Amino acid sequence: MRLLVPPLAGGLVALGQAPWGLWPLALVAWVVGLDALARSPRPFRAGMAFGAAHFGLALIWITEPFLIDAAVTAWLAPIALAGVAFGFGLFWAVAAWAGRRWLGGAVGIAVAIAGGELLRSYILSGFPWALPGHILIASPALPAASLIGAHGLGLAVLLGAGLIASRRPAVVALGVALWAVPFGLGLSLSPAPQAAADAPVIRLIQPNAPQHLKWDAAWMGTFWRQGLAETAAAPTGPDPAAVLWPETALPELLRYADDLRPILSSAAGGVPVLIGAQRYGDDRRPRNTSVLLTGDAGEVAAIYDKHRLVPFGEFLPFPAFFDAVGLGPLSAQLAGGYQPGDGPVLLDMPGIGPVLPLICYEAIFPQLLRATDRPRVILHLTNDAWFGTGIGPQQHLALARLRAAESGLPLMRAANTGISAVIDARGQVLQSLPMGVHGHLDAALPPALAAPLYQKTGDWAALIVLLLLGIALSWRHRAIVVEPTPKAP
Repeated sequence: MRLLVPPLAGGLVALGQAPWGLWPLALVAWVVGLDALARSPRPFRAGMAFGAAHFGLALIWITEPFLIDAAVTAWLAPIALAGVAFGFGLFWAVAAWAGRRWLGGAVGIAVAIAGGELLRSYILSGFPWALPGHILIASPALPAASLIGAHGLGLAVLLGAGLIASRRPAVVALGVALWAVPFGLGLSLSPAPQAAADAPVIRLIQPNAPQHLKWDAAWMGTFWRQGLAETAAAPTGPDPAAVLWPETALPELLRYADDLRPILSSAAGGVPVLIGAQRYGDDRRPRNTSVLLTGDAGEVAAIYDKHRLVPFGEFLPFPAFFDAVGLGPLSAQLAGGYQPGDGPVLLDMPGIGPVLPLICYEAIFPQLLRATDRPRVILHLTNDAWFGTGIGPQQHLALARLRAAESGLPLMRAANTGISAVIDARGQVLQSLPMGVHGHLDAALPPALAAPLYQKTGDWAALIVLLLLGIALSWRHRAIVVEPTPKAP
């Protein structure tokens, strides 16, 4: 039973993530898991079992891209899942060992895991997905992210669970009170204001092109015409002031789209259109880009190139390693070899004002929202068709909600196969289109809030708290260690 508890607890912790959103169960599972790690004679192994089970379930959608061309790449799916499960599980394994050794007990392990998750969010290219604090996205605590961010939420989850695992009544009460803090903060904040009567309307387009057919010559025209029909559809309310299409929705390379751009602008009635496209730069390297088209002729008014690329999806990290093991050519082909852009930019969209475009994966990084002046709205272009119609797209939407709540900015996302959505400045979904359908949404632009605390501090506050806790726990742990009594001669 002692061997089974960590992986079982890890699986239950994962059920707090989208699409399940079982955050009460996940909170209890964190207590059970941390207690098991604190009592295990082999904390590293137990931590690996705990983490691998969590990430194996939470990130099981990572197998979907390998099943699109199953005859060629399906064999890589279990390797990829094992890689992320045990690779990210290693962070929890090291944290369990280090927390027991230098910080002591369940609380020390909790602080060490929180530190490991902060490191995982930034090290190398960073992957802040399925973090402990993300279990609260589905809860009333979500608005508290505007004050403490995802890692602040995670610290409350982990430290509260570690205190409860101590089983001492006074400390258990303190842990429950700590759990209550983000809920109290979230409920104390006022709801996001509603859109004004004269707010501009943005139309979101969802063409619904399944990935295995998206670039099929027999189907590309069908999806393009579906998108055009949705773009040109008569509104039921005020006319749209702008149109948003998903990532890589233009069916030709940008330099070959001179005939397509006027058609799109005409369907939009001459209002600005932001659409995902692909292009080659001056260095002849491909770029994943978003293009702002204006006027009846669809003139290219601005271009933004995606700069946070997906490892193994859009670029190949550590190419020398894959060459050494004989997978270099295949891995490079799968990765696509895209060139990153220079960084986040604001685009001035006529009738809307400054907008921050984020392309797909970029929406998981909160620091990108602090790298520019404050926009009026975040526009998220994504193609989640790579990840099927299950767990991955729903987790991606949850992270978009978190970005809105952290920044106090509305977020409007156009997703190729769904979920396209309108999200207010507290992270609440106001309107959405389900996965697997083509259609459009006309939505008045929700207002932004004043820049909240987290937008100003980022994750520095969480890092400082973690360092102070680590120092205090380390000092306390050394102070209570008793030297063994020498044996009698």
